[in-house]
Amino acid sequence: MNQSANHKNNCLICGAEIVYSQAQERECVFCHQRFTAEAHCVNGHYICDTCHSKPALPWIKEYCLRSQSQDPIAIAIDLMRHPSIHMHGPEHHVLIPSALLTAYHNAGGQLDLATALVQAAKRGQQVPGGICGLWGCCGAGIGAGIFFSIATKDTPLAGEIWGQGNLLTSRCLNAIAQSGGPRCCKRDGYQAILTAIDYTAEKLGVTMKKPQKIHCSFSHLNQECLKNRCPFFPQ
Repeated sequence: MNQSANHKNNCLICGAEIVYSQAQERECVFCHQRFTAEAHCVNGHYICDTCHSKPALPWIKEYCLRSQSQDPIAIAIDLMRHPSIHMHGPEHHVLIPSALLTAYHNAGGQLDLATALVQAAKRGQQVPGGICGLWGCCGAGIGAGIFFSIATKDTPLAGEIWGQGNLLTSRCLNAIAQSGGPRCCKRDGYQAILTAIDYTAEKLGVTMKKPQKIHCSFSHLNQECLKNRCPFFPQ
């Protein structure tokens, strides 16, 4: 794997492998704030979620506001190709709901897209990196739930919509779980989006475009790729 691929996949500072260990206080090499964290590279570098995601967030919003696509998978893949989006990382927790909100809006869903994207970024940034393994609930599935809650104006005091939002997240997590681990932000993102497309048509009557087949173009960047066991691996 070349150096650029290492930096896309591993440590943003030195390209070394990311490892997980017992939680301890670490200093972010960029902002120098201290956080309790499990992840760091083998050379000791630690980057907080905010600094990891910061370059990606303006790009996600800018692209989505310009997009006319009704296909959230196509939107997500375009976003993932940008250099600011790494192979894995908490920026996907904003990317997934943003792609869904954009396609939903373009397919006739009634919402103020600019306001919705701000909310997606605000809520998605609250979902920690590594949550799939540390909390047992992948951020891609949560991201789909964020999309649905924004699209439906869901609140903790809502009735039927509250249940529908939680059901979507559970369906996404079930789809993600079927492939097993280790994590892949691309694979999990595709699963969440595909599930949300069908669910949105079922519950909200808004039909986003859905690709017949997804051939992942990021597998060469993922050291833990499931290869033929992944439904999106390019055969």
